[in-house]
Amino acid sequence: MDVDCGSYLLKYTKSAVEKRKLSLSEIDRALYNLFSIRMRLGLFNGNPVKQPFGNIGLDQICSQEHQNLALEAARNGIVLLKNAKKLLPLSKTETTSLAVIGPNADSEQTLLGNYAGPPCKTITPLKGLQSYVKDTRFHQGCSAVNCSSAFTDQAMNVATGADRVVLVMGLDQTQEREKFDRVDLVLPPKQQNLISAIGRAAKNPIILVLLSGGPVDISFAKNDPHIGSILWAGYPGEAGGRALAEIIFGDHNPGGRLPVTWYPQSYTNIPMTDMRMRPEPSSGYPGRTYRFYQGPKVFEFGYGLSYSNYTYEFLPVKRNKVYLHNQVSSHVVGNSNPPGYIPVSQIGTEVCDKIKHQVTVRVENNGEMAGKHSLLLSVRPANMSNMRPVKQLVPFQSVNLKAGERAEIELELRPCEHLSLANEDGTMVIEEGSYFLSIGDKEIEIQAVK
Repeated sequence: MDVDCGSYLLKYTKSAVEKRKLSLSEIDRALYNLFSIRMRLGLFNGNPVKQPFGNIGLDQICSQEHQNLALEAARNGIVLLKNAKKLLPLSKTETTSLAVIGPNADSEQTLLGNYAGPPCKTITPLKGLQSYVKDTRFHQGCSAVNCSSAFTDQAMNVATGADRVVLVMGLDQTQEREKFDRVDLVLPPKQQNLISAIGRAAKNPIILVLLSGGPVDISFAKNDPHIGSILWAGYPGEAGGRALAEIIFGDHNPGGRLPVTWYPQSYTNIPMTDMRMRPEPSSGYPGRTYRFYQGPKVFEFGYGLSYSNYTYEFLPVKRNKVYLHNQVSSHVVGNSNPPGYIPVSQIGTEVCDKIKHQVTVRVENNGEMAGKHSLLLSVRPANMSNMRPVKQLVPFQSVNLKAGERAEIELELRPCEHLSLANEDGTMVIEEGSYFLSIGDKEIEIQAVK
């Protein structure tokens, strides 16, 4: 850790050095990283205003290039969670009237989240959608995001008079922020009631857009046939409204993936003080993170739909056996003929570098739209145990493919990093045995042997 947010390092670094738990070389490395950046920025060259970065103005900050980058980031980060009967994208010609409802539909501040500077030009979801449909009607639905007062009847009247309905709901900084954590995983109760009521009242299945910084248990919406599509946008920034509108009306093909697992509300029953990663079936403890969690999920880590269908194929691997250093001893743990394990430190850097190799995946866009697609290569052990992860994301890469286009993508497998795990003593080890590399519905087997 180079930068400490708080006083932890100030309090304990000296003691850690005296007890030889932290070396001076590690401190030197951290200082080098910190001060070399400051030197490159010219922070030691006198008056900062007179330096190259001392007079950056709005014309530079708000350049078209920077605004395009904000739009690209918003487009790529939005995740399509549900699209029943291919409701999205909406037809630009057949959608003659649109109802946009929700406390986040026209909120510039919600788009920014926190730790954000003044935006150059903010486009809310309402403004973005109005650019596609002239007859767009808006109702806030709730007095605020906490939805202490819901105007359900008025919102339903707006919804029933439109061809299509887009609900823009979710959270904001009044519900989750620095030093203000949520105590549950659900939407404010009246928000959920409003969403369900609008869904029942609308002529056609509705589109639900969620703005939030973390996961929300929206099982009710996932399973509601009146809710045809669900989009999660996080806090997408100043161009978020434009990006959402482009996706809803098919000018951009969504390709975002969830960066975390979306757990059900029942997950909050687990004490936050219990931070064990691995599950304990005997006590019902499900584990934590996508790598070990074995309980029910609303949506998985890495989940995300697209308007295109992508297929995969592993090309023949040049090396399906990973030979570890022949001179290290294999330790055995447990009983009942368990596999051996080899400490990564004993394998050594030279061997670790030698056993790296490429895995080639052929991916094809079988849809009618071009799209940016993320290839997520995971590894899982053939024989599961509580010690091993259910799966682990290893290399990943994004690729832009036109409709009908295919590409061959090389992903580097680094066994000492990707096949290793921390044992009960905290030592990084590789267990001998079979592993499966998987992407989508395809997988291949490799073996780690002495």
